[in-house]
Amino acid sequence: MGEVFQFHREIIVSGDDPLSKTIAEELRGAGARIIKINTAADLLGAGVHRARAVVCAGPNDAVNLEIALLAREYSPNVRVVARLANDVLRDAVTAVNGPGAILDVADLATPSLVEAVLSRNAHQFDTAGIEFVVWGSEAPYDATLREIHADLAPVAVVHGKNSPAPGEVVPCPGRDLRVYAGDWTSMIGVKDELQARGITVPPATARRSRHSRVRRVIDALRAMRDDVNPMLFPSLAFALLLTLGSTAVVRFYYQHPKMSWIDALYFASETITTVGYGDFSFAQQSSWLRLFAVAVMFGGVIVTALPVAFLADLLLSRRFVQTAGLRRARHMRDHVVVVGLGSIGVRVVTDLTAAGYDVLVIEPNENNRFLSTIAELDVPVIFGDSTMRQTLESAHVERARGVAVVTKDDMENIETGIVLLEILGADTKVPIVMRVQGRALGTAVHRRFGFENVRSIVDLAAPWFIGAAMGLQVLGTFWVGQRSFMVGGMLVAAGSELDGLQMVELSTQTRVIAITRPEGPIRLRPRRDARLKAGDTVYLVGPYRELIATLRKGQPPPLTAINGQRAATLAAARSAHRPDVRPPRWAPDPDA
Repeated sequence: MGEVFQFHREIIVSGDDPLSKTIAEELRGAGARIIKINTAADLLGAGVHRARAVVCAGPNDAVNLEIALLAREYSPNVRVVARLANDVLRDAVTAVNGPGAILDVADLATPSLVEAVLSRNAHQFDTAGIEFVVWGSEAPYDATLREIHADLAPVAVVHGKNSPAPGEVVPCPGRDLRVYAGDWTSMIGVKDELQARGITVPPATARRSRHSRVRRVIDALRAMRDDVNPMLFPSLAFALLLTLGSTAVVRFYYQHPKMSWIDALYFASETITTVGYGDFSFAQQSSWLRLFAVAVMFGGVIVTALPVAFLADLLLSRRFVQTAGLRRARHMRDHVVVVGLGSIGVRVVTDLTAAGYDVLVIEPNENNRFLSTIAELDVPVIFGDSTMRQTLESAHVERARGVAVVTKDDMENIETGIVLLEILGADTKVPIVMRVQGRALGTAVHRRFGFENVRSIVDLAAPWFIGAAMGLQVLGTFWVGQRSFMVGGMLVAAGSELDGLQMVELSTQTRVIAITRPEGPIRLRPRRDARLKAGDTVYLVGPYRELIATLRKGQPPPLTAINGQRAATLAAARSAHRPDVRPPRWAPDPDA
C-alpha cells in the first residue's frame, strides 16, 4: 500500500500579547499548524508562500502593518488578518488587502461593553437577510423552557439562587430543560416573531436631557463664579468707583467748556484707560484738577491691569478646564460614567453619545490624545485618579445609569471596581462593567469579588481573528452570564465532516438557527432529523470555542498524497458528481 501523508497548511501568527497567544492556541486547537514570528523579516523563513493565513494581532500597529503589507506582497492568495487601531491606516489597508480582514479590537469589543453598561437584554444581528434577536429575561416561575417560551430557541440559561446549581451557565440547552424562578434565560428568535409575542426589543437610542444645553450654560457660569480669583470682584468694584467718581469731578469742576454727564463719563474713561487726549485735555484746567488727572491715570493703569490679569487666569488656566467637568457632574442624572479614555474608552463614549445618552468621563491624564474628540462631543471630563473614592464620588456614580471601567490597566480596573462597590454597595442596581484582558482573570474577578459584568477583551476579539483566518464568517459576539457566545456561518464544503451530517449529530453546545440553500428558501430552526449537504450555508450560535470547532468541520478535507501524487484530482473527481454550487461572496477560498 502506498504512503499517505497530509500537506500541512500553516497559519503564521505574530504578536506576544494575550490576544495573539489566545489566537494561536485556539487555532492550534482547531487543527492548524501554527508558526510564530516576531517581525516581517521572518515571513519568508516561515513559508508564507504555502501558508493558509497570516495573522498579525500584536498591539503595535507599525509591526502589524509591515507584516500585512509584505505578506500580501509575497503571496497574493494568503489570507492576511491584521490588527490596526488607526482608522486611516485600517481603511487604506482594507481597500487593498484581498483575502482576509483588517480588524480593530476597539470596534469588536465596544458593542458588548455598551450593551452591558446600559443593561440591555437584547442583542440584534442580521443573518441571511433576516433580523434575529437574542433576548434575555428572568424565568417568572419554575417550569421548562418550552412551557415558558414556547418555540423560541434557547441560547443559554444562567441558573439563579433558587436553582440547585446557582451561577451555572448551560449553553444551548434543550427546550425541555427545567428552569427555576429567577434563572436568566437567553432565547433567540426573529425580531418580528418576538414582537408578535409582545416582547419589546429596547431601542438603540435614547433622549438626552431636555434641558442639557441650558444646564451646560448655567454650569459654565457657576464654574466661572467659583473658579475666579477672589480679588477680581473687588478690583472691578474699585474700577467702577473710580470711573463714577472721576465722572462726577469732571462734570462739576471742568471749565471751558462745561461738560455734560455723557461728555464727563467719556473724558473720565479716556483718562482712566490712558487712550486720550484728542477730544479734551487738562492742559487749560486748574493745577489741582491736573494733579487729580495724574492720580486718575495711575489709578487707571492699576484697575485695568488687574481685571485683565484675573480674567486671563480664569480663561487660560487649566484649573478652569479641570473643574468644568466637576461643575457639570453636580447636575447630571441617569448618565453613564466611562473610566479611562483609551482607544476602547473613546469608542464607548462615541457610541453612547451617538445613541443619545449623557456621558461623563474620568481620566487621569490631562494631555490625553483623545480629549479633542471628547470636546467635540461636548462630554464633560473629570481629571483624577479613578481608584480614589472622592474622584468617583465627584462623578455622582450613585445617580448614574451605569459605569464602564475600561482603562488599559487590569489592576487599576479591578481596584476601581472595588471602590465602586464600596460606594454603591454590593446589592447596587447600577451596572459596573469592567474590562480585563484574559478570560481566566475575568472569571477569577467575577467569582472572588462578585462583579456581574466582567468583559474579557480577548474573548470578545479573538473569535473575529480566528474566524477570518479560517475563512469563516463571524456575525457577532455577545455575553450571557460570564460566558462569551458567537454567531457565525459558513459554506458546507463537499466531502467535509458536515456534508451529510444529521442535525442531531452536531455539538450539543451549538445551535443551528438557519440554513440557506441555492435551490430553496431559507430554513429557520431546522428539525433535528434534517441533514446538511454540500452547498448549504449554515448559521450557528453557541460558545465561541465550540462554534469554531463545529464550523471547522464544514471546511474541505485536507489534501493527501498517495505514492507521492497529490490527491487533488481525486477530490475534483468526487466533486464533479455534485451539482455546481456557487458559494456566497463571503465563502472561504477553494483551497482553504
